[in-house]
Amino acid sequence: MHTPVVFIDGDQGTTGLQIHARLQGRTDLRLLTLPQAERKDPQRRADAINSADIALLCLPDDAARTAVAAIENPAVRVIDASSAHRTTPGWVYGLPELDEQQAERIAQAKRVSNPGCYPTGAIALLRPLVKAGLLPADYPLSIHAISGYSGGGRAAVERHETPGAEHPPILQVYGLELAHKHVPEIQLHAGLSARPMFLPGYAAYRQGIVLSIPLQLRLLPGQPRAEQLQACLEHHYQGARHVQVMPLHQQGPATPLDPQALNDSNDLRLALYANPEHGQVLLTAVFDNLGKGASGAAVQNLDLMLAAMRG
Repeated sequence: MHTPVVFIDGDQGTTGLQIHARLQGRTDLRLLTLPQAERKDPQRRADAINSADIALLCLPDDAARTAVAAIENPAVRVIDASSAHRTTPGWVYGLPELDEQQAERIAQAKRVSNPGCYPTGAIALLRPLVKAGLLPADYPLSIHAISGYSGGGRAAVERHETPGAEHPPILQVYGLELAHKHVPEIQLHAGLSARPMFLPGYAAYRQGIVLSIPLQLRLLPGQPRAEQLQACLEHHYQGARHVQVMPLHQQGPATPLDPQALNDSNDLRLALYANPEHGQVLLTAVFDNLGKGASGAAVQNLDLMLAAMRG
């Protein structure tokens, strides 16, 4: 029986290293990586990607596009961890929990685009509510998220962790021009007709994301109660292995959200906090930006594709 060959292109970056670590020791696949001297050789990279059953691209956007253009073998399947193809027609969005059919679409796809870290949490919260008609597609959304510094890639990790390096500030809010590259991805896959505002930040811890989206219930169709929003999410994610929907919290002091609570896992934790007196709800998501936000999601998609190959 053929053992599938999986090529990781860009296995020395933050995401690539994590994927490599998660696949180490597995006997149901054969990992293909290039020696350091060959990693920047276009011909060797093209040969490697065309010899693989599945290629995992952990590259900058332009390099990912170049890698895909180099594919001549029609049997090669791709999981692209960059943002190059997340809104490209013909590519399947790699969020298996998007709807009931998405996992099967990923399993059969030739081209899968791994979701961005922040969009994973935002889309997971918004899409079920939009689809159910509880949240208008043109609602004036404001999304705020804080990630560990590993979200800034290898260079950010080195700035924080290299002995003697001048450490960046404890918290940096960025994307202040309101044109972050994740916004079109969030808008498309959440089913929004209006562009959301998105404000991200990096904090001085290694990994983990906390993301929040405030809602005014008086602006929603029929002014639903928080319990209806909660029930919608619970129904959508019923049976989802990697998504937890926490009980609705709407009275008494709430435990602060810990962005590092799910580190080193592929899980996503969703929770709603409500103030019935003022008609306000806060949608929240906690997950690992290197797990469900990157390498964990890539391996989850890889496993769906491998299972389909085994029949």
